[in-house]
Amino acid sequence: MGYEWDFAVVLRDSDLLLLGLVNTLKVTILALVFGVPLGLGAALLRLSSNRLVRGLVGFLIEFFRSTPPIVQLFWFFFALPLLTGIEISPFGASVLTFSIQSSAFFAEVFRGGIVSIERGQWDAAKAIGMTRNQTLARIILPQAVTRMIPAFLERVIELMKTTTLVATVSYADLLYQANNIAQSTFRPLEVYTVAAVMYFAVLFPTSLGVRRLERHLARSGATTAH
Repeated sequence: MGYEWDFAVVLRDSDLLLLGLVNTLKVTILALVFGVPLGLGAALLRLSSNRLVRGLVGFLIEFFRSTPPIVQLFWFFFALPLLTGIEISPFGASVLTFSIQSSAFFAEVFRGGIVSIERGQWDAAKAIGMTRNQTLARIILPQAVTRMIPAFLERVIELMKTTTLVATVSYADLLYQANNIAQSTFRPLEVYTVAAVMYFAVLFPTSLGVRRLERHLARSGATTAH
């Protein structure tokens, strides 16, 4: 006996799925807003001439890159309030976790872009009297950004997919809403199919854009930083 599809139950709760998608995008965007500058700062500290600073920041970057994001999320949501006495909402824990976690990956993207610039450009800038910060801002970063873009966008895509973990702390993202609808309607096949299509509709065009950008940069002779 074949399965009888019925998407009517999903359509009745489509507003909840759309709200879940908006909440997913909200966490992703805020994680980028906080994670990108944190990542850039960490990358610059990772390139510091101070060995202690370089080693400490390097350890923190590797720690957040190497530990499972769900463990980090549980720690910020369940353990941090025990240490501070301050309750943290599922939304707050989600933004905090993925801001820090993504910053560790962005730090390596930024660092890779910066170190890919030829050392001679640093020396030339120093020879004409530019400070390190001036060289970085005016010469190195503008070139490095072009090389970082594809790797950066790939990390954004991975970030959005990873945020599905926020459902585990009851934040009402797309997956959380889909779980609730599936349990109340007993139509998991239809609900999760629609949820997958919604994720695909957002992520696939972005992925295509990244590939096209990589081909364009390859033709122009630019390299990417991973």
